[in-house]
Amino acid sequence: MRLEPTAPYHSAQDALRALETVARHPSGVTGAELTRSTGLRSERLTPLLRMLRREGYVEQVADGAYVAGATLGRLASAHGRDQALREKLQHTLDRLRDSVGAAVYLSRYIDGEVHVTQCAQGPSAPAVNEWVDFRHSAHASAVGKSLLGQLDLNGRRDHLARHKMARLTSRTITDERLLLSRLAAQPPTVPVLDLQEYAVGTVCAAVPVTAGASVGCLALSLPVEHAHRLRRAADTLNRGAAPVLLSLAI
Repeated sequence: MRLEPTAPYHSAQDALRALETVARHPSGVTGAELTRSTGLRSERLTPLLRMLRREGYVEQVADGAYVAGATLGRLASAHGRDQALREKLQHTLDRLRDSVGAAVYLSRYIDGEVHVTQCAQGPSAPAVNEWVDFRHSAHASAVGKSLLGQLDLNGRRDHLARHKMARLTSRTITDERLLLSRLAAQPPTVPVLDLQEYAVGTVCAAVPVTAGASVGCLALSLPVEHAHRLRRAADTLNRGAAPVLLSLAI
């Protein structure tokens, strides 16, 4: 597996360091103590703490100290953790949908297959019509290409050997060597795009969210008439990926 850290990954790692310090101080820890303990500069720590408070991972008590929040308690608990994680991720996806103005998807590569595990859509942010099963169209979708891009070459070849690269639109790449070349050249910090390769009338973008050995991605879809918004929306999605990574890592 090819794991190259992205900016959201670094943010999530720094946030975990702050959370570990908070968890070691049940009675509370000050911002100054967090700075000393984590080694993070205040200009780095301040926005992280803002994000952790917004997400419910920490709370600030009357004297200004930080204590563990309700979200951290639910996700750290063995009882009901799976449901708590799903609800937390859905809340984050819903907020991302509203901030990017597009349907948002969380996908994982599990047991050699592409799985869209959660989606946030709405009347003004419709989900793409899954006219071909996402498990069989990784070569064409932003989701699939992002997940395949996080595998090593053997993993990519194995997947493509099990799933025929069908031509879904006139823009679909069906040449394996060309696709593998594109995947190898894709920088991990740049969103993967699907410009009507999966479905005519829809454009998509995906960014990696890899926690530990698990391969995943966040994606969005837009009607083609909103294609001019795609890159800016993808950048917003990428910047908002840290809370998703954090939830998956706890």
